[in-house]
Amino acid sequence: MILLPAIDLKDGQCVRLLRGRMDQATVFSDEPASQAKLFETQGFPWLHVVDLNGAFEGKSVNTDAVKAILAEVNMPVELGGGIRSMQHIEHWLEAGIARVIIGTQALRDPQFVKDACKAFPGKVAVGIDAQAGMVAVEGWAEVSDMHAAELALKFEDAGVCAIIYTDINRDGAMQGPNIPETVALAERISTPVIISGGVSSIHDLLAIKAFESSGIAGAIIGRAMYDGAIDPEKALRLVG
Repeated sequence: MILLPAIDLKDGQCVRLLRGRMDQATVFSDEPASQAKLFETQGFPWLHVVDLNGAFEGKSVNTDAVKAILAEVNMPVELGGGIRSMQHIEHWLEAGIARVIIGTQALRDPQFVKDACKAFPGKVAVGIDAQAGMVAVEGWAEVSDMHAAELALKFEDAGVCAIIYTDINRDGAMQGPNIPETVALAERISTPVIISGGVSSIHDLLAIKAFESSGIAGAIIGRAMYDGAIDPEKALRLVG
């Protein structure tokens, strides 16, 4: 199981939202690249980056901040938020992003994801963000009538490298992740699942790791890294 610290970008700053609300943003750093370098120095194997403005606007907005991060670190970086075309994917992969995360477009046009997987094998993940189990899109501003598992199953044979599953109601709330729902999803699909939203303690990581065999391949840690609730050394030793 891998651990991915999260950098969420809003207006060029490193922030954390509460349950996906842009008006509930806490700024943790004005220098996302420096924060990324710290995570790399601490020994994390991957970095999870989201362009929050981009998720709402449907295009990359925090481009300068993302490129600054890429210039600062050697660790692989995954990027989501507003990536909705083949040209956009190609742009970021050429810039040095290790894999892109397709969210809104995965619901709107599943064939796009399948085509992207063929064009860029091993470089495409799908982000499924859910509220009460139902897929939310457009920066979580719209909740669809499709269940998360139903969407994930559409990509079983597509070549998606990972499903990143976020429970919106847990995100940034420091109340623990939704392990039962994530495990239920992981057990229904063959694609590795990365859990996101609410991971707030070493205890949470232990609880997640106990279900690693169900298909949970990783966990994204956000606010708990910035608040100091999770010690990086202990966390990495736990999963290592």
